Amino acid sequence: MQPDKLLRVAKWEVTKNAGGVDKRTIVVMALSLVAMGAVAAIAVSGGAGAGMDDGIYRIGVDESSPYYGVAADDPTFDIREPDPAAVERRQQELLYRGTQLQSVPRTAKERAALTELRDSTARYNDRTLAHDDNQTAAFPVSVTLVYEQQSGSSQLDPRNEDDSDGSGSSDGGSSSSDGGGSSTGGSGDSTSDGGSEGTAGGSGDGSAASGDGDGTAGGSGANLGAIGARLTGDVQGGTPSDISPPFPFESLVLAFLYIVPMNFVIQAYGSSMLSERLNRRGELLLVTPASRGDIIGGKTLPYFLGAVGVATLITAALRFGNIAPAGSYVAVLAVVPLVVLFLSATFCGAMFARSFKELTFVTVTITVTLTSYAFVPAIFTDVTPIALISPLTLVVLDLTGQSVGLSSFVFSVTPPLLTGLVLFGLGAGLYREEDMFTQRPIPLKVLDALAGRIKTRRSALKMSVILLPLVIVAELAAVAFLFVLDSVSLNVFGTNQSLGIVLVLGVIVIVEELAKSLHVYAGYEHARYERTLRSALGVGALSGLGFFIGEKGLLIARLSDLESLPIGEAALQGATLPAGLPLWVAGLLFLLPLALHTVTAAISSVGASRGRRAYLGGLGLAIVIHFAYNFAVVSTLV
Repeated sequence: MQPDKLLRVAKWEVTKNAGGVDKRTIVVMALSLVAMGAVAAIAVSGGAGAGMDDGIYRIGVDESSPYYGVAADDPTFDIREPDPAAVERRQQELLYRGTQLQSVPRTAKERAALTELRDSTARYNDRTLAHDDNQTAAFPVSVTLVYEQQSGSSQLDPRNEDDSDGSGSSDGGSSSSDGGGSSTGGSGDSTSDGGSEGTAGGSGDGSAASGDGDGTAGGSGANLGAIGARLTGDVQGGTPSDISPPFPFESLVLAFLYIVPMNFVIQAYGSSMLSERLNRRGELLLVTPASRGDIIGGKTLPYFLGAVGVATLITAALRFGNIAPAGSYVAVLAVVPLVVLFLSATFCGAMFARSFKELTFVTVTITVTLTSYAFVPAIFTDVTPIALISPLTLVVLDLTGQSVGLSSFVFSVTPPLLTGLVLFGLGAGLYREEDMFTQRPIPLKVLDALAGRIKTRRSALKMSVILLPLVIVAELAAVAFLFVLDSVSLNVFGTNQSLGIVLVLGVIVIVEELAKSLHVYAGYEHARYERTLRSALGVGALSGLGFFIGEKGLLIARLSDLESLPIGEAALQGATLPAGLPLWVAGLLFLLPLALHTVTAAISSVGASRGRRAYLGGLGLAIVIHFAYNFAVVSTLV
C-alpha cells in the first residue's frame, strides 16, 4: 500500500460517497442513536420511568398513616380515600387505618398488592434510614460477599493479590453455598414487613449505608450501582438487602452502546462497496495506478476511523459523565478487533451479493451472528475463561475498574482480529474486473474467493493455515454457546458424556473438515488441480498437514485457562496433550492428529475431484471418522 494513494481514495470516499446517504436516512440514524442512548441511560440508572404498572393497585389510606408516604413514593399505588364499601365493591385492593390493615386479601390481585406494599415499605425504610446521622445504629448488619471462580483462576481477579482484609472468604466457597463468603458486623436486625403490623420507620436491612467504606465493591471503580457489583470476581458489600445474585445483564448494557453504532456503520460501508459493482461504477478506480490494497484500504479507512471514533466518544462520555469514571483506552482497544471483524465480514458480503436486496439479507445475517459472538460469551462473566472469548468482556471490565491482564487481552482480541484480516484478504481476491461485475450466486462467489488464492498444489497447505483463524473463532463461539449444556448428561455408545461436550465435538468436526476441504473443492471447480487419484491424495495430504501445523494456534486458549473447564479441554484436545502421560503415549497422541487430518482431508479431496455429490459424500465420511476419533480420545483421556 502507498499512503498517499490510500488517503486520496479515503478522501474521495468521504467527499463523494458520503453524499449518497440522504437526509431522511441521517435523521432516522440520529433518532435511533438517541433512543438507544436514552434506553441505556435508563437501564444504567436503574430507573424505569413511566411503567405499565403505574397505579395498578388502589389503596385506601389517609395522610396520618405511616403507609401514606410509602404509597405516595411508589407509582404502582393509586391512593384513594379509605372506604370499606369500595373494598367490598372491588374498587380498592387495600384499606388501612393507621398501621392496621382493615381488609383481608381474598383475591390474587389483593395479595399481590400487599406483597408489593411490603417491598415498597422496605425500600422506603432504607431511604429513610440512609439520612440518619448514626449510620452504625441505622444499619447494624453489614455483609461483604465475594464470589469465587467456578473453575480455574484469572489474572483479572483482584482477590488473587490480596485476600487478607477479612472482608470475605476466598477459600473456594467453603463457607457459602454459592461459592462466596460473608462477614457480619453486628447482631441486630430490626425489620418491618410493611403489610401487617410493622411501621414505616424501622428497618435494619436498608441499602444506603454501603457507600462509606466497609460496604463498597472492592474492585469497582465505576459509579454504576448494582452494575459494578455484579461482575465476575467482584465484591458485593453493604447490608443484607444489598446482596443479590451476580447477573451481568445490566453490565452488558454499557457494552451494548459500543456494538449498536457498528450496525449503522456497516450498512453504509456495505452499500458503498456494492455500489462500486453495479453499472461498472468501480471500473474507473480499477484502471487507476492505485493497487487493490490502496483502493480497499482507502474506502474502508473512513468507516474504520468513524467506528473507532464513536467508541472513543462513548468511553469519554461515560468517563467524564461520572457513569464509568474508570473507563480508559483499554475499552477502545478492545473494540477495535470487533470493528475490523464487522467491516471485513460486510466487505465480503458486498463482494458476494448481487443486489442491494441480497446485501440486506447478508448484512442482517452478519449483524445477528457477530453480535451473538460478542455478547453470548460475555454473559458468563462468572466463568472467566468463557467470558474472555468475547472482547466485550474487556470493555465491561475496564469500564468498571477491573484490571485486565496482558494474556487475557491477547486471547480476547487476537482471534477476531486475525479473522477480520483473513476475510479482507478473501474479499480482496474478488476485487478485480473479472469477478466484481459478474452476477453469480453467493455460494459460487465463495468458491471464487477461495480459488483466487490457489496457484499450485502447495496452495492447499497454505489455505488450511490461512483459514485457521476462522476455525478458532467458530470453535470458541461453539464452546461459549454450548457451555450451558455442559452439566447435562447423555448416554452415548454406553458411556455417560456431557451433552455440551458431545455437541461441541460435533461442531468442531464439521468446522474443521469444511476448513480443510472447501478450498480444495474450489480448486477443482476452477481447474487449479488435476482430477486424478494421485493428485487428489497429494492435495488432501498437504491440506491436512497445513491444518495440523496451524491447529497449534489453538494453544492461544491457554492464555485464558480455557482448558481448565471440561468443555474447553474437550475442544482443545487436538492441540494440547494431557499432563502426566508416558513419553511414548504423548508421542503417539502427537502424531495421531497428523494422521487423522491427512486421512480425512484426503477422503474429502478424492470426493471433490469427482464432483459436487462425491465431495459431499467424502466430506460426510470424513466427518464421521473425525468425530469417532475425537469422541474416543475424549472418552479415554478427558
